[in-house]
Amino acid sequence: MGSERENFGLTGPSFLTAVDWNNSNHRRSIAASLVQGVYVLECDRQQNRQGPQALAPPWWEFFSFRLNQVLVDDHDLSYFAAVYEFNFPYPYPNYAGQRPPQYVIAFRGSVNKSKTRAEDFKLNLNCMINNLQESRRFHIGSESAHNVVSGAGPGNVWLAGHSLGSSIALLVGRHMAKNMGVHIETYLFNPPFASPPIERIKNEKVKLGLRFANSVLTAGLAVAASHSRKAQENDPFTAVLSSWIPYLFLNQEDIISSEYIGYFKHREKMESIGAGKIGRLATKHSIGSIVSAARGKDSEAVHLIPSAYLTINSSPSQNFKESHGIHQWWKPDLEFEYKLYQYK
Repeated sequence: MGSERENFGLTGPSFLTAVDWNNSNHRRSIAASLVQGVYVLECDRQQNRQGPQALAPPWWEFFSFRLNQVLVDDHDLSYFAAVYEFNFPYPYPNYAGQRPPQYVIAFRGSVNKSKTRAEDFKLNLNCMINNLQESRRFHIGSESAHNVVSGAGPGNVWLAGHSLGSSIALLVGRHMAKNMGVHIETYLFNPPFASPPIERIKNEKVKLGLRFANSVLTAGLAVAASHSRKAQENDPFTAVLSSWIPYLFLNQEDIISSEYIGYFKHREKMESIGAGKIGRLATKHSIGSIVSAARGKDSEAVHLIPSAYLTINSSPSQNFKESHGIHQWWKPDLEFEYKLYQYK
């Protein structure tokens, strides 16, 4: 028997009996459900739940998807991602507006069980030190995305992920945009932000002061690291990535991902006080990436993105599990804040 949270009939968005693909709330709920399907797939594997006992299939079948492929981590043999294919029983109505994706590639976050704990912990550590792009999960996920997009076209594919899986989905989408010029619709739920959680400070003056000082320091170090004008003009962050706009879903009480809120809001604040050049330069770099560049290593801060459709869940959370969890993103009647941040 699985936990209540793994059972779609008990905790899933079973109220979505008629999906409107033009409705952003419906698209968010479905993307989150497909990510949850990967979590439950791995739990099914570990507990040897097969056939009628398997709890994962309703998380995608309810929305007319079928499981096309499971991506396996070749270190711990866990299921860390899945490729879903839309499987509507007859030709989908041809109408103007948002259409369902033909494929969705979804990545789970950490599963705190004995068979996955060690590898997931190591990857979370890699995420914090800006080294996740060296992981096998990223390379396997990137290869799978390349194959799917090559066959179906970028406009027919979604990426989605939660927590650690959100970081991998971000990396895959970033890689496709930077190296192939392909923009994939991407849903990022609670991605970790590798930085002290300044956003959790309640005093706004202290928070602004810390952010301003950090921006000045980061921008100063970036200039000191000999970033030439030509390099700035050809910088993929500005020239390529700024037009890729993923959907970013954050909870204001989530200590792991809420710093993205401050990251975007502070850049806008720097523009308003006439310090836009400092803000724009600082927003492309982290102190860690600058130090790495000075040591001759890969200098790209891969968790930073220039643009995003930001959705903030401002509803009260009872605990960390709720503020960081995937289940919040299909609950009805939540308090949301929406804002498009686009790098200029």
